[in-house]
Amino acid sequence: MTTHKRKITVIGHKNPDTDSICSAIAYAHLKNSLNQTDCFVPKRAGEVNAETEFVLDYFKAELPELVEDIGTQVKDIEIRETAGVSGGISLKKAHALMKDNNVVTLPITREDMLEGVITIGDIATSYMDVYDSGILSKAKTPYQNIIETLDATILVGDADAIFDAGKVLIAAASPEMMECYIEEKDLVIMGNRYEMQLCAIEMKAGCIIICEGAPVSRTIQRLAEQNGCTVLCTPMDTYTVARLINQSMPISYFMIKENIKTFHTTDFVEEIKEVMAKQRTRDFPVLDSKGRYCGMVSRRNLLDMKQKQVILVDHNEKSQAADGVENTEILEIVDHHRLGTMETMSPVFFRNQPLGCTATIVFQMYRENRIELPEQMAGLLCAAILSDTLMFRSPTCTPADKAAAEVLAKMAGIEIEIFANEMFLAGSNLRNKSAEEIFYQDFKVFPIEDVTIGVGQINSLNADELTTIGAMMKPKLEGFLKAQNVDMMFFLLTDIVKESSVLLYTGAQAETVVEAAFGYPGCEAEITLAGMVSRKKQLIPALVSGLHQL
Repeated sequence: MTTHKRKITVIGHKNPDTDSICSAIAYAHLKNSLNQTDCFVPKRAGEVNAETEFVLDYFKAELPELVEDIGTQVKDIEIRETAGVSGGISLKKAHALMKDNNVVTLPITREDMLEGVITIGDIATSYMDVYDSGILSKAKTPYQNIIETLDATILVGDADAIFDAGKVLIAAASPEMMECYIEEKDLVIMGNRYEMQLCAIEMKAGCIIICEGAPVSRTIQRLAEQNGCTVLCTPMDTYTVARLINQSMPISYFMIKENIKTFHTTDFVEEIKEVMAKQRTRDFPVLDSKGRYCGMVSRRNLLDMKQKQVILVDHNEKSQAADGVENTEILEIVDHHRLGTMETMSPVFFRNQPLGCTATIVFQMYRENRIELPEQMAGLLCAAILSDTLMFRSPTCTPADKAAAEVLAKMAGIEIEIFANEMFLAGSNLRNKSAEEIFYQDFKVFPIEDVTIGVGQINSLNADELTTIGAMMKPKLEGFLKAQNVDMMFFLLTDIVKESSVLLYTGAQAETVVEAAFGYPGCEAEITLAGMVSRKKQLIPALVSGLHQL
């Protein structure tokens, strides 16, 4: 029996930096090395910046798939794999399939494309509401269906032909009376009386069904063949044949073909719940990205569903998480930031350490579990540490970060200073980027009590480039403030060489907060902060302190 591995997403925060991406890749690799039952897949919640692109290219690592909304999708829940059936099968066979598979809806498909659906209610309606003796031909019923439904044998005619003209009659009268109501192409149900069989053939009936397994003479068979009349023989009695014959009609005649509510594998469960609540239908077909049928879902599937499972790295704030995270099952959080606003439905594995980088924690977990680090993973983790600590210049950097980076650099075969300078230069090349691209490449939202602030940061080795970016960014801040719907907006332009920053700000009370945090308000909505390089350890605590003084 083949078992499908459960896919678990490992993902960092929105507007991901190098640590967020590299830690997700390396932690997924570690989890896959420790767990052979599940499949851990690194993903990203936003576009990567130039620095991260350089790192991934340098170590020949694949860019994780972009996930704009991580919420549970239809493809993440148990889709019932009800096989599609041909529209040509009989009502009887469809009903038997429903009973065997314990379903009330069958999808009708052709070459994997959905043509319609039929429900147990549609079949019941066909039994109860159809009184038209001509419906068998209107439904274009294959003779093969009639043969299967009546357990019949074909003596004369083509089993692959279609009964598409005439009505259904029972030969209960004398031959003289029969001549008055049998018309050309009719299907006549009868017993073993020779004269009735002969009469039906002479009246150019399209088919005669002989009941109770009665023998049919060679003369009748020869005459039927000469007159183009199909002859079937069934062991059933006349009453049973009359009762069952409508069940031979193809389901295509009764199926629902228009206004079928379908879902796609990429639809989000929270959205389809609302749709299902407004529909009387119990089951809904699911289509893939190419419109091909792949299964059915019902309200019961949603009641019993297991949410998409995720592991969060390098963040634990809901505002920084991928959209839809509240509709997932969070299994683990690995982070080095302050405790945030993330809530979980059940206890989770939560590892949070006061280090300069999440990658340092991941490195420690490789060591603790005695899993050998491949050269590529070592390189990615080393790059993340150098990025997050600004090559050990940031006050967030700890001896553990530096020691980890030195070990990882040897494993990856790189010189720390040479590689870091190349990486920072790649990340500092911002000349062809728009203000929006620069601003959002490292941007986070922080809820602080009843105030929400947005903080972006850019690092560069080029002081002139930072000045140019600052002049471009300043008039844009108000627009970013409104777009993000935050109370205050801050943007930190960090000079890696000088280990200082210029802080731009806007928003109600932003100037008051800056003055309370740093002792003076700066000038024209900007302030120069010597020694300021870390958003996490320096800027955010200062702003929180300033907010508390309001």
